[in-house]
Amino acid sequence: MSEAPDTSQELSEVLEDLRRHLLWQEEDGGRFLQVDARLAAELRGAGLARLRAQTAKPAPSVAAQPAPAAAQPPPAARPMPPRAPPPEPERPLAARAPEPPAARREAPASRLIEAPAQPRPLAGPLPGVVEGERPTLDEIRRELGDCRRCKLCDGRKNIVFGSGNPRAELVFVGEGPGADEDAQGVPFVGAAGQLLTKMIEAMGYRRDDVYICNVVKCRPPNNRNPEPDEVAACEPFLRAQLRAVQPKAIVALGKFAAQTLLRDSTPITKMRGTWREYEGIKLMPTFHPAYLLRQPAEKKKAWEDLQQVMKFFGKQPGQRG
Repeated sequence: MSEAPDTSQELSEVLEDLRRHLLWQEEDGGRFLQVDARLAAELRGAGLARLRAQTAKPAPSVAAQPAPAAAQPPPAARPMPPRAPPPEPERPLAARAPEPPAARREAPASRLIEAPAQPRPLAGPLPGVVEGERPTLDEIRRELGDCRRCKLCDGRKNIVFGSGNPRAELVFVGEGPGADEDAQGVPFVGAAGQLLTKMIEAMGYRRDDVYICNVVKCRPPNNRNPEPDEVAACEPFLRAQLRAVQPKAIVALGKFAAQTLLRDSTPITKMRGTWREYEGIKLMPTFHPAYLLRQPAEKKKAWEDLQQVMKFFGKQPGQRG
């Protein structure tokens, strides 16, 4: 008899093992279908090799046929790995909890933001001023006396208080005296003063029609800028002068006059040409005449500023009175 049936039976058992393995994998819904290709190849190769070997041998005679050998047990199948728990079914979109929005990163600040200038509180009682009464310029000048309130007194020749009409409708406020002003005790009498006189006359005024004064009353050494303590010492007298004159409008000449009266550190180049207000009085910032002597091209802008003041008073260029 031929051993082909036994071999076919063994091959059938191998293929059955393979089929069971595939069915086990398939039970997981196909999500984790992982066929052990190596195992399948080994099983298929072993069965085919045995089948070829059996069919290649000549069939022995019945007399010489040995006693049938005990049936070889099929090769032991590899232990099946434990089944992984089926994955949790996906919830419908409507049931999903909304994901929190991603936190936005704050961009680092690239530049400093300029805060608006905060006004400084006004000083206490004004010198020479009685509460509820309008002071006079003479009273304020007497209160100023031989002023020793700051270090500018050490190098001065004269206190430069102010000049002009004590009841003027228009006041010009400058920065401080120069060498000529210090020598004469009168504001704006040097080269810058001559230009200011021309500006006043072009507006339809005479110099005696207006009042002229400065923030500081003594000349800073070498015409340097006034320092904060010097401005603080003189400022009450400037405010008292304006209280005494009570003008309808003020022209602030240069940054120190404008910044002191307005409590605003904005550069004069940005502040000029726009009406502001000082204690209920209209104020027009513009360039200082000394600056215009150094920068003649800016005279046009200064003239535009003064024309706004003229329009406020209803005046035409060259008109007197």
